[in-house]
Amino acid sequence: MARQETTEDYRRRAWNSLEKAKQYLAEGDLHQASEKGWGAAAHMAKAVAVANGWDYDTHADFNNVLYQARELADNPRISLLRGIPNDLHGNYYRRKRRLNPQAIKEDLDAVAELLDLLAPLAQPLSR
Repeated sequence: MARQETTEDYRRRAWNSLEKAKQYLAEGDLHQASEKGWGAAAHMAKAVAVANGWDYDTHADFNNVLYQARELADNPRISLLRGIPNDLHGNYYRRKRRLNPQAIKEDLDAVAELLDLLAPLAQPLSR
């Protein structure tokens, strides 16, 4: 039987993915930087979902979890940052010449802010 992922597993993956995204950006691999940025946000959203007993089974659940997180935290900034990881994910399908390293850097900074906002909501159920 497979081990169930914990909030800490997802939190760790989120921060590791963000660090890898920054490394890829520094190396000029804009596609991988973008995809790791998306992954960082997705893993933290999964941590929040697990911690709060919410469903997160598909890519589409990302938005639902972030809307629920925004309500739980009573922080509209979460909603404002929600679309940036999806934009990064979309970069995977774009040609490199259409990607802007500075824009990706700014988007990764926004993902870092999002992780900071979500991390307190990703504590195991004991509230």
